[in-house]
Amino acid sequence: MKYRIPSLSSNSIYLGVLLAIVGGFLDAYTFISRDGVFANAQTGNMVLLSVKAANKEWRGVLHFIPPILAFIMGVLVSEMVKIPQIREVLHSYRRSILILECLVLITVGLLPKSVPNIVVTVCIAFVSSLQISTFNKLDKWAYNSTMTTGNLRTATQAAYMAIKENDLEARKQFKEFFVIILSFIFGALTGTFSTTYFGNPSIYIAGGILVIAIILYHRDRGYLSENLRSKIR
Repeated sequence: MKYRIPSLSSNSIYLGVLLAIVGGFLDAYTFISRDGVFANAQTGNMVLLSVKAANKEWRGVLHFIPPILAFIMGVLVSEMVKIPQIREVLHSYRRSILILECLVLITVGLLPKSVPNIVVTVCIAFVSSLQISTFNKLDKWAYNSTMTTGNLRTATQAAYMAIKENDLEARKQFKEFFVIILSFIFGALTGTFSTTYFGNPSIYIAGGILVIAIILYHRDRGYLSENLRSKIR
């Protein structure tokens, strides 16, 4: 019996689901275990930074600056790997970004409890930024795998057009974005329960999901041998 493995191109719904689960997981993980700092949502961090600054809680302000800077650094790295000379060396810069994400999360899991929380939040903010900047298309539409505000807006607009105009493309868009939103929620729930009951090592769950994404993306882009691919099928 042959099994058909779903396509995991960079803009496929399947990869989007995996990345959305990771995005929700990481936000819950850092918020619960790392001083209430958001690793993905820099808007939230900037609001909290402003609140602390307004109340002259300068030590609290320092908790939010490093993740914001790490996020900026991740965007820069994701742009640098697109330089033609670097892309030629990496062969697939998107695959390289997935591998880098996975390695950073595994490293976070190996860190001792004595490591300051800020180190972890900086690492995860960097990972989140890489993911947002590299994987930002769902089919042909822009989306975000680590935050849901824009996705919720797009899904609502698509639902309206699907009902009002009986637009089949809008219906497809709504379905895909709805799945991404549910995946993010599932990731956040998983991150909440696993972090609460297993603590810091629960980060390996997110790393494991990325490993699955790397393997399937690797296969989909044609990097596996024909012999191995025939066995998988």
